[in-house]
Amino acid sequence: MAKNRFTIAKQDIVKYFDETPMKVFKYMEIASILKQNIEFWRLAKSTTVVRFIEQLKSTNKLRKYNYTFPNTNVSIFVWGDELSIYNIIAKINKDAYYSHYSALFLHNLTEQSPKAIYINVEQTPKPIYRNELHQKNIDMAFARKPRVTTNFTTYKDHRIFMINGKHTGQLGVIDMYLAYEIPIRITNIERTLIDATVRPAYAGGVSQVLNAYKNAKEYVSINKLCSTLKKLDYIYPYHQAIGFYLSKSGVYKQNQIDLLKKFKIEKDFYLTHNMSEKDYSKEWKIYYPKGF
Repeated sequence: MAKNRFTIAKQDIVKYFDETPMKVFKYMEIASILKQNIEFWRLAKSTTVVRFIEQLKSTNKLRKYNYTFPNTNVSIFVWGDELSIYNIIAKINKDAYYSHYSALFLHNLTEQSPKAIYINVEQTPKPIYRNELHQKNIDMAFARKPRVTTNFTTYKDHRIFMINGKHTGQLGVIDMYLAYEIPIRITNIERTLIDATVRPAYAGGVSQVLNAYKNAKEYVSINKLCSTLKKLDYIYPYHQAIGFYLSKSGVYKQNQIDLLKKFKIEKDFYLTHNMSEKDYSKEWKIYYPKGF
């Protein structure tokens, strides 16, 4: 029986994918590779991308992962050795980056191995309308349960959340390498601590956030954290929550903690939403879970 053209070119094709630094692909990236190499590999001009992918899978070196979100389906292809799930789902969206609990985990700021993974795809820029912040509005907002995204999918034992975060121009987002030549995108330690403070529900809860502040002691720059917080320009006084965490952790110097007191402390604030029983810190004018 005559060999088909893929079988004849198989050695060259496998070599190409073995040697390319990229090991994680979207459909259109494989389509581009096929288009660029179809003549060199002497494949039939009628070879479709779907057919080519099936042929690649027949080598037992290409695996396909499907992720079904409420409004979109994403297929990701991995060539060669097994990779971390964080390398794989970083491909879900080219503008996505890891944040919150995932960033805490990847920065080694938590002892947990979270089954929830958070990737952030920022919203487009919007006009900013700043009204005066009233105490009653703060009280009402934090008496309610926190808003959490329903844009998630379950894959094996992980739940993958795609957060539509505020537009920041990817402030504080850096590259990180996970035993693979292509980096993932992730918030730096300072931005990660701020995000966890703002959305503790996405970071394992306030106890995990406090532990993250303790674990970050040797790596975080409080000056950089304050600078990042100013640029994020939140309407709510999250600096009070950050100052409270720094104080509560018991590991930071007073001059570091005092940097948060350079922000105005005028309104009562809340460490998290929907607390049934609360204690109060006069120093930071903040309510926190009783017994915390």
